Amino acid sequence: MSDNGHPVASLEQSFTLQRLRMVEEQLVGRSITDQRVLDAMRKVPRHEFVPVEEKGEAYGDHPIPIGEGQTISQPYIVAAMLEALTLQPSDRVLEVGTGSGYLTALLVELTAFVYSIEKKRSRFCKALATRM
Repeated sequence: MSDNGHPVASLEQSFTLQRLRMVEEQLVGRSITDQRVLDAMRKVPRHEFVPVEEKGEAYGDHPIPIGEGQTISQPYIVAAMLEALTLQPSDRVLEVGTGSGYLTALLVELTAFVYSIEKKRSRFCKALATRM
């Protein structure tokens, strides 16, 4: 059971449906066409990268505060940036500012290797502890 008394499988199913809806409505609906980016966004569970009190908003069409004055960017902005990069499976990427780790996880899906650096130790530890 989850903290709110709902079965965990039910919550995960709900998050999966929200994630798939986010991709179709917010990304495909706004002309994101790179299939690899869309597949990565369908796969990576954004709700795992936001604070527990924000999980219900994880797939909303807006940025979400992640603490220490930082936010996890709006899904469309993330997808648009990834699409503009035209990443190849053999690419190696340097990400400066790990933040929540969400973009890092997406980059891992799209490239051969990701180097990510974060100056805030607490932020780095939170991102490292996120399980997918």
